[in-house]
Amino acid sequence: MSKIEALSRYNLIINRVRKSPATLKEIREYLQRESEIQGYNFDVSDRTFKRDLNDIWSLYKIEIGYDSSRRVYQINLEESPDLNSRMLEAFDTLNALNVASGFSEYVYFESRKPQGTENFHGLLHAIKNTQLIIFSYLKYWTGTVSIRKVLPYALKEFKGRWYLIAKDENDGWTKTFGLDRIADLEITKKKFVNRNKFNVAELFEECFGIINPIEGEAENVVLSFDADQGKYIKSFPLHRSQRILVDSNEELRISLHVYVTHDLVMEVLSYGCRVRVIAPERLRKEVLANYEKAALFYK
Repeated sequence: MSKIEALSRYNLIINRVRKSPATLKEIREYLQRESEIQGYNFDVSDRTFKRDLNDIWSLYKIEIGYDSSRRVYQINLEESPDLNSRMLEAFDTLNALNVASGFSEYVYFESRKPQGTENFHGLLHAIKNTQLIIFSYLKYWTGTVSIRKVLPYALKEFKGRWYLIAKDENDGWTKTFGLDRIADLEITKKKFVNRNKFNVAELFEECFGIINPIEGEAENVVLSFDADQGKYIKSFPLHRSQRILVDSNEELRISLHVYVTHDLVMEVLSYGCRVRVIAPERLRKEVLANYEKAALFYK
């Protein structure tokens, strides 16, 4: 059996159970039909199928589990739905590029690439094994470089950039560090205990972006978009707390329950005249102040 044949079979199995949970018989029937169409032999024994599921997990980190009550196989998204969804997106892209010849003529990638990803693997290792790390960190605002000794908890993505969530041993605060500003990473042998079972998802549950305020509370933010922009906001929500208040030919009005931070202000400003802040008042004033300041540059 060729490697191409095996990889193609993995792809077919994933595609079949993504459509709907399926019995082993239904999966085999699907593989048989594809064998006739593609000219390969995708038939599998029980033993080979189980090995395929292990290989799919190893290669793509896509878990296909068995529901004994219904006797079907299905993709498990419950434990980490966000991560698994992104893995499936990556699988779709990789699979499409693998089967397309000369794809560079048709596929154009973003020229801007996130920096600092060379430390991704090392940081994941330190997080998983609860090892203290040391690195040099550049502050963009001051241009200064400092040595940080931190307890790494997780990695978080925001707008194409990656951030390390870690506890700074110097002051005990949990902070975010941009991977593009981390250099000279050292993974020490010193282990730490996550005594409070730090939960990053819980920490950022009411945050937009990567800023988590030390003080204050999340607020109800109400935004009114014009109808055309509203279509994009409905298809790609700003935050998991997003709720639709008004959906008409004139506007899409939504509410978010989040902290009012710099990240949120910058997001609102990015929509220009397509959005209007309804509440809270302090967010209205801050957005307006930014517009007034920007207008001075054009005088």
